[in-house]
Amino acid sequence: MYQFLDEWIAADGILAEPEGEYAADARQVDLAAYNPLTHRIIGCAMRVHSVLGSGFPEVIYQRALSIELEREEVSAQRELETPIYFRGQQIGTRRVDFLVDGPAAGQPVLVELKATTDLTDAHFAQIVNYLEAYRLPVGLLLNFGTTSLQYRRFVKTRFAT
Repeated sequence: MYQFLDEWIAADGILAEPEGEYAADARQVDLAAYNPLTHRIIGCAMRVHSVLGSGFPEVIYQRALSIELEREEVSAQRELETPIYFRGQQIGTRRVDFLVDGPAAGQPVLVELKATTDLTDAHFAQIVNYLEAYRLPVGLLLNFGTTSLQYRRFVKTRFAT
């Protein structure tokens, strides 16, 4: 079964309401503005999973999702080299699986793929840490390694200084 689409996981410990604004500190995220986009991305992932099933390496799902996102006219960059910040200073770079253009300029969605038997706390920590390091408010974690696609939506507005 699939998770209810309007459920969000608050990555910084504050309840996220799917139809309203999620606020912490001075930064606000309008979850209602992100819902149609994350719904489309998850729909693309579901179609990929329904065709390929489970059992392939992550890179296969990544390539297939790239094709499906393009087919659905969702603007995304795959394996984008992205800077990592610590205390406001760039300390390195890392490739993200996907960075999808968000509902407005400067509001991208981080999409992290897995192909494992189950999502763990380590996977959740990884996407939360990526959101922190890249200073991004919204992320999706997609797991193609199970009989049904697993996904989680994350929102983060508080960042370390």
